[in-house]
This record gives sequence, structure tokens and C-alpha cells, in this order.
Amino acid sequence: MIRNSFVSETDSLPKRISKSAAKTGARQLQERSCVCRVALIGFGTVGRAVAKILCEHGESSLRLTHICNRNVERKKQSWVATDMIWTDDVESVLKSDVDIVIELIGGLDPAGKIVRSALESGKSVVTANKQLIARHGSDLLQLARSKGCQIEFGASVAGGVPVLPALRTGLSGDRLHGIAGILNGTCNYILSRIESSRIPFSEALEEAQARGYAEADASEDLDGGDARAKLAILALAGLHTRVAPESIRARTIRAIDAVDFDYAAELGCTIRQISRAVLKDDGKEKILFAEVGPCVVPTDSPFGRVQRNLNLVLTSGQYGGDMAFLGAGAGGDPTAVAVVSDVMFVAQNLSSGAGKRDLASYVSTPAIGTSEISTLEISGDFETPWYLRFFVRDQPGIVARLAQIMATHHLNIDSLLQKPGFDKASLPFVITLEPCRDSTLRPALEEMAGLDFSIRPCLCLPIVR
Repeated sequence: MIRNSFVSETDSLPKRISKSAAKTGARQLQERSCVCRVALIGFGTVGRAVAKILCEHGESSLRLTHICNRNVERKKQSWVATDMIWTDDVESVLKSDVDIVIELIGGLDPAGKIVRSALESGKSVVTANKQLIARHGSDLLQLARSKGCQIEFGASVAGGVPVLPALRTGLSGDRLHGIAGILNGTCNYILSRIESSRIPFSEALEEAQARGYAEADASEDLDGGDARAKLAILALAGLHTRVAPESIRARTIRAIDAVDFDYAAELGCTIRQISRAVLKDDGKEKILFAEVGPCVVPTDSPFGRVQRNLNLVLTSGQYGGDMAFLGAGAGGDPTAVAVVSDVMFVAQNLSSGAGKRDLASYVSTPAIGTSEISTLEISGDFETPWYLRFFVRDQPGIVARLAQIMATHHLNIDSLLQKPGFDKASLPFVITLEPCRDSTLRPALEEMAGLDFSIRPCLCLPIVR
């Protein structure tokens, strides 16, 4: 009897609890469905800043649930919520119920595999990985579209400058035909320091490294690799053209000397690393002219006024004309702001009632999602005025010999600049040329390089006005 009575009472208990539990469970399920769960892969400088913003944001609809990094035990921070899942197992993150994966480890491998796996499983991705997006952005956008999720990469170009979101929204109604910018803060810092203090290139580089603006091996910055990856992304987002970064010619800034700023000043100009892409239509086909490298620019132009490690992007449109975007291009906090903004953009789409099946309409730039992406011929054969700086052993007939070579190659001299006070054994002077094609100039430069009075290769810079 006791047993039967006990059973009878306990049999009735779940029925009473189940009603209450059902209501509680339903409420919890509803609350949970309104929360967008976020996983962060990569806890370096930018990753820490992203985590801090998300933890301090106080936005109840956005919750950072996972942080994934190598040697994760050494990465833990006291300001992170105690229920945070810290892990070094990427697979466990990808198999979890997170809605958004933030990829901040950089590089192509394993970042590419992680991003693809996340998209394949229907999770949206936010990344600042310029190399990945530059090389595989179009394919990843198509994958995201096919899986009904999103990939956002606003922090991959000019991290603190919202140029990619602007291309997606504010400028999506225009038809852009040109994009140019100062996209590498390291180069801009070095060049502006040489300009302001007339210090040697090597000293400016050491200062940039000491301040954390340049890596110990800064080749990717100095030789244009970083900027051309960013230019490839801008060409995809703004000009709807698929560009392999390696197809964009990149020129180094290593040959820039303090004396070049003296001569540039004589022309009312300065020197900056400029990334530029312009669509041209010769009536038969469209060609994308694209290049990264140091250029002579007017001091009073938008490019000439950009100092230190700031970034600038200029767009040229058929209807809206020219637009400029200026701000910090790198650093933990500015880049983190761009990353979190992308996360919030994705989360808003998820919570707006547009289920994952319907998110294709939100894929990055609407023009990318709805317009055909072109694969065009890429050319660096710009027609432009030129700045030529020579270092020579002084002797009679130098200018006459150079002028003869230029005339042979149908190049017109615009001006000749020679400042006094230099050693005759290493004399710098400058010749500027009227506009001509790069392909016309190159053979003349090769011929000049063999002259017996030349002691350094001629520095050849486009003059961009």
C-alpha cells in the first residue's frame, strides 16, 4: 500500500510539473531563439578588442558564447563571463549551435577551411581576413548564398573606415568606375615621416617598427602585397570585377629618398603609396587598369593631406561623383569596431524574421549578390605624367644623352629640376615627362640604366593629379 500510494503520488506529480515546465521551457526557448550566439576564433590583438566590445556591449540579443585559440589556457581574461566556453578545438565550435563565427586568425590556411566549413554548416561568418577575401571572396559569397547565410568582411579593408558597408548601402545606387586609396598605414607612416623630418628610409622604417606600425619583416607592406589584396577586395565590392591580387602590379617604396620629397615639393607635391583601379571601355572591351605603388601627388590633394597611419579611400561614380572615406586603417580597436558592426548587421538580419533560407538577399554588397561579377583583362599600363629621379656622376652631356634617348622613344620632357649643393660624385636631379603610357616609358628606362654615368637605377613615379 505504501508503495502503491507513493507511486500514485509521484505519477500525478509530473502532470502538475509538466504544465509549469512547458511554460518555462517555451519561454526559455523563445528567449534563446531571440539571442544570436557568436563564436570568436582568434584571440590576438583584434580578437581581444572584439571580445571586450561584445562583453561590455550589454546587447541582450547578441551573446559571445565561445572563444577559440591555441594555448587557450594562457589567453583567459577575468573580464570575460564565467560561462564562456574557452577551447582550442575548432571542430567543437563548428559543430556547436552558434549562429555567427568570427574568424580572426588570418592567412589562407587553416582560415579558409574554417570559413568554408562554417558556411557549409549554415553559419554566417564575419572576417577581417584580407588575403582570404581577396583570393576567394567571390567563391565564398556564392557559397554563403547557396547555404542561405552571410559572409561579411568590412574590416578586411581600411579596418576603421566603413568603406565596404558604404559600397553595400550608400553607394549601391551608383555605377562606380574608379577606386583609389591610401590603404596601407605602415607605408603612409614611413613616407610622411620622411617628408616631415627628411630622415632616411631605413630610419623611418625602424621608427615604424618600434611604434608597432610595422612588422619585423615588413615586406608585405613595403612592397605592396598588403595594399593590392585590399584593392582586389575593393574592385570586387565596388567595381564588380574579380581580380587575383597577383595580377595587380605592385611597386615598392624602398627606393624613396628624402631628396625625393625636396624635388616633389618643387612641384607642389608629395609622395604617397597609392592603390588605384579604373574601369576603361575602349569601345570593344572593358579593361581594369590597376596598380599599387608610390606616386607623386599634389600636397593640397586629399591624398597629400593624409598623414601618419591613416587610410583614405576615394570612389568615383557615374552619378554620385567623387566620395572620400578617411580614418584609422589598422589597430585593435578601430578594426574591432568594424568586426562588431558586421556581427550586428548579421544579427539584425537573423532577428528580423528573415530565416536562414531567406538571407541570400543580404549577402554583402547588393550589387555583388544580384549583378554579374566580371572577369576582365587587368592592365598596369596607365597613361600619366611621370617623375624620373636620377643619381649620376656629374660630367658634360648627361642631359643631352638622356634627352636623345627620350626623343627616340617619343617621350616629351616637361621640366628638369636640379637643386644645388650636392656631391658631384652622386648628383640627384629630376626630369618630369608629359603624359605617356607605362609601356612606352619602360624601354627608355632600360636603355638609360646602361649609361656609364648612372650610379643608381632611375626612380620612376607616376604623377597622379
